[in-house]
Amino acid sequence: MIPERDRVALRPEQATIPPGHPWNRIPVISAVCALLGAVACAILGAANPKQFFFSWLVSFLFFLSLALGALFFVLIQYAAQGGWGIVLRRIGETIFCTLPVMAALFLPVLLGLHELYEWSHAGAAEQDALLRWKAPYLNVPFFLIRAAFYFGIWSFIALLYYRGSRGQDVTGDPGVSARLRRLAGPAIIVLAVTQTFASIDWIMSLTPHWYSTIFGVYFFAGSFVGFIALLSVVVVAMRGAGLLDTLISAEHLHDIGKFLFAFTAFWAYIAFSQFFLMAGHFVAPFFYLMGRTVKRKGATLAVGGAWLLAMHFVDLYWQVMPTLHPEGLRPSALDAAALVAVGGCFVAAASWLMRRQALVPLRDPRLAESLAFENV
Repeated sequence: MIPERDRVALRPEQATIPPGHPWNRIPVISAVCALLGAVACAILGAANPKQFFFSWLVSFLFFLSLALGALFFVLIQYAAQGGWGIVLRRIGETIFCTLPVMAALFLPVLLGLHELYEWSHAGAAEQDALLRWKAPYLNVPFFLIRAAFYFGIWSFIALLYYRGSRGQDVTGDPGVSARLRRLAGPAIIVLAVTQTFASIDWIMSLTPHWYSTIFGVYFFAGSFVGFIALLSVVVVAMRGAGLLDTLISAEHLHDIGKFLFAFTAFWAYIAFSQFFLMAGHFVAPFFYLMGRTVKRKGATLAVGGAWLLAMHFVDLYWQVMPTLHPEGLRPSALDAAALVAVGGCFVAAASWLMRRQALVPLRDPRLAESLAFENV
C-alpha cells in the first residue's frame, strides 16, 4: 500500500489537451487524410486490384503492430510494477484502443483473400502435397475463425485495461492497479500466443512453402520496437506542443531511449536468425542510440524513433511484397495511398481518444514515483 502522503493527484487541467489547442484538430485532419487515401485506393486499385490488396496488407500490418506493441508495453508496466512508465502509460492505452478500428480495417484483407494467399484458391491443395498436408490449418473457414478470435481477445484485453485505468482516474481505487497487475501475466501469455499465430496466418502463409520456427518472435520484436519508436516521437511532439512538458522529464526520455536501444538489439538478434535486413534497422540506430546524451534530448531521440518507425515499415514491406513481385522492388502509388488511408484512421482514432481523457493516469497510486523518477 502506498502511504497517502506519497500519493499525488493531478488536476485534469494539468494533464489534458486544453480547448483551442492545435492538437484538437488532429482527429479531423487525420479523418480527412484517411478519406483521401481511401479515394485514391479506390481509383488506383480499380486498375490494379492485386497491388491494392498487397499494399493495404503492408499498411494494415504496420499500424496493427504498433497497437499490439502498445498493448504489450502497458501489460509489462503492470506486471513488472515499474514506476518510471506510469506517466507514459496512458499514451500506450490510447494507442492500443485502436485495435477495434484495426479489426474493421481488416475487411479489405478478407475481400482480397484469394489475391493474397495462394492456399485459399479452390483446388490448390489438390496439386500440391505440402498444401494438402497443411490444409487442416490453412483453409478459409478456419482462417476467418482465427482472425475473429485474435481481434476479439485483443480488443477484450485492451478495453479491460483501458476502462480500468480510466475508471481509476475517477475513483482513485488502488485496488484497480492490483487487479490489473494480477491479470497482466496471463494476458501477456495470451497476447504472445495470438500474436504469433496471427503473424503466421497473415504474413508467413503468403508463401506457404516457407516456414520459420522463430517468425512469431520476430514479428513481436518488430512490433515492440515500432511502438517504442512511435512513443518517442509522440512524447517529444507533445512536449514541444506544451503538453505534459512539466510531467515528462529528460529522465523519462532517457528510459524510452534505453528501451529503444535494447529492443533494437533484441530485434537484430532475432533478425539475424532470419537473415533479414540489418543495416538500417540495427547497425545505424544501434550506434546512434548508444550514447546517453542522444537518449536524453527530445530532438535527437525523436530522430532515432522516426528512423526506426520508417525501418519497421520497410521491414514489413520486405516481408510481404516479394510474394507479389518476386523479380524485385516495384514501389507503387497504392503503397502511399494505403498508408495514408490506414494511418489516417489509426491517428484519428487515437487522437480522438486523447481529446476525451487525461493524458496520464491521474490517480494511479504510484504516479508520484513516476513523476519523481531519476536515472542513476
